[in-house]
Amino acid sequence: MASGLTTADSTVKLLSDLKIDAGDWPPSLVKNLHLLSPDQVLHVSDSIQLGKMLLEMGQSHLFQHWAEPGVDDDQKKAFFTQLSKLNSSYPGGLASYIKTARELLADSKAGKNPYDGFTPSVPTGEVLSLGDDNFIKFEDVGVKEAKNAAFVLVAGGLGERLGYNGIKVALPAETTTGTCFLQLYIESILALQEASSRLTQGTCQKEIPFVIMTSDDTHTPTVDLLESNSYFGMKPSQVKLLKQEKVACLDDNDARLALDPHNKYKVQTKPHGHGDVHSLLYSNGLLNVWHDSGLRWVIFFQDTNGLLFKAIPASLGVSATKEYHVNSLAVPRKAKEAIGGITKLTHSDGIYIQD
Repeated sequence: MASGLTTADSTVKLLSDLKIDAGDWPPSLVKNLHLLSPDQVLHVSDSIQLGKMLLEMGQSHLFQHWAEPGVDDDQKKAFFTQLSKLNSSYPGGLASYIKTARELLADSKAGKNPYDGFTPSVPTGEVLSLGDDNFIKFEDVGVKEAKNAAFVLVAGGLGERLGYNGIKVALPAETTTGTCFLQLYIESILALQEASSRLTQGTCQKEIPFVIMTSDDTHTPTVDLLESNSYFGMKPSQVKLLKQEKVACLDDNDARLALDPHNKYKVQTKPHGHGDVHSLLYSNGLLNVWHDSGLRWVIFFQDTNGLLFKAIPASLGVSATKEYHVNSLAVPRKAKEAIGGITKLTHSDGIYIQD
């Protein structure tokens, strides 16, 4: 069987069986292909196909400084294990990642603006003032709808920028009690859960799912914070942690993958950003589970926003009343204020988007 081929001669046969012409492959890679044995995490043919894809995508530099067979062999095998993980964790694989990166980098270099032809304006929406009749009306609707919602916390970061040596959700949300952000969020969700059940006269209290997206840096500390505090009163079965995988770093405008400066058999990686939360929810099957259980809403929020839950019920009420598919919660932005904003973009052909 092809998977049992481990010698240099048998590697040539395997390449032939796979209909791969390795004539223009880096010699340092070809000489080491026989190291990929079937007892590795990767099937040998999968490793070769992965190498073929990398070369086709202009990544031959990854193998340029590989040592002769017999030197650093374990690190060479670890290289393919790492690349396989990076390949499987990104939708469409590394080929799609590299292709998209090249397109974006080329557009940036050429000065292309994806918003050319669009004119910004104030987006449509509902303006709410805390405590007025309109706010209370929507808040009542939102509290009732809360039992049909799932909450997703994007908590992939550390507090270094804030001068805190730990995960941001462990920071105190206020100084009188020292309640941390994660405790505040969980207690707020539980309060909504109880109120929603009471107002809808449910025979049994419906548990609101709570998902936390973590990273390599924050996953273990988040688990420790939850477990050491008995999940702050929430049932552990309600809480699900989804760890965000990292993506490969790029070395230049040609989207060549960057090697670790301290290890020529390892690609540098970085967190991929908050947008990963959507693909994670999809790939883990949670969206289908929630849909099948009758949930209607997914509420996304950030890791250090202590006032958020003062407004969530009302904003959820707006979404339910207006039958919105997507709704964003924002505060007024002053002119030239150094924060992001939501705007309506209208194209000259009449098409518009809200961004």
